[in-house]
Amino acid sequence: MNTSSHSEVQAPKRVFVVGATGYIGKFVVRELVARGYAVVSFAREQSGVGSKTRAGETRIQLKGSEVRFGDVSHMDSLKKSGIRGEHFDVVVSCLTSRNGGVKDSWDIDYQATRNALDAGKAAGATHFVLLSAICVQKPLLEFQRAKLKFEQELKESGLTWSIVRPTAFFKSIAGQVESVKKGKPFVMFGNGELTACKPISESDLARFMADCLEDLAKQNKILPIGGPGKAISHREQGEMLFELLGREPKFKNMPIKMFDVIITVMSFLAKFFPKLQDKAEYARIGKYYCSESMLVLNPNTGKYDADLTPSYGTDTLRDFYSRVLKEGLAGQELGEHSMF
Repeated sequence: MNTSSHSEVQAPKRVFVVGATGYIGKFVVRELVARGYAVVSFAREQSGVGSKTRAGETRIQLKGSEVRFGDVSHMDSLKKSGIRGEHFDVVVSCLTSRNGGVKDSWDIDYQATRNALDAGKAAGATHFVLLSAICVQKPLLEFQRAKLKFEQELKESGLTWSIVRPTAFFKSIAGQVESVKKGKPFVMFGNGELTACKPISESDLARFMADCLEDLAKQNKILPIGGPGKAISHREQGEMLFELLGREPKFKNMPIKMFDVIITVMSFLAKFFPKLQDKAEYARIGKYYCSESMLVLNPNTGKYDADLTPSYGTDTLRDFYSRVLKEGLAGQELGEHSMF
């Protein structure tokens, strides 16, 4: 008698996550675990902002996944300590350079991510989900060029791929919350209307990335994504903060051209003092984020287009600001690249 059953339970997909201890990575791991995937998280033994997080705390943060420690920058470590000769169905990369410096960008945004692709492919993975950034559509910075080089190689890899390009995260526009709360003015460049974005929460972005594993409409696609609601300018972000605090808006306007002076000086000095190369790049990053919107760039008009920027999720910036004004910014550390 045939004892096979039509109700056999299929084993959950095995998912290998790199960049698991990053700001978004932690939420992606938790979302994948909650959905029943068998998740292996790969992390450095000392991780997080300033490498302050130790192994024990990392295991708590990534509870529900199997945490393995090593260095994704080194293929031997990735294979021996991470993959361990096992089979995986999907690789999810939330890797991003720590500070956007020239060497760090190519080491992490390109090479380490490429290592994860090669190791995953050798482990039998058929799908690679990549956390990228919407700003790569206008590449003027090293980390953008590094990300684009990997994106192209991923598309040519033969694997199913999903390239997620989010707009600003909530944390990336939270840098002035504490200073405004203490009575200082909100700093903006120009009239505060130079840029706009559709910020998305870490939880909503994690859900969107997890959707990519099963939603065929999100596979073999470049996926720009923002949060719910209309695009918001830098000035409007400041106005929202003051409104929630019940105060009259107080702004400090800074000239965008200040970056040009810094970039010129640092670029010149870097010719004689190579260590200043990253300082010049940080100034370029600062200028970029103060002058370029985090929205889809309309190929027909050459302008940023809020209507072409998809929205997803339910978490609003207003709710986020309300919460952090009451509870503080614990868990929202801005890292080495923060401007304010």
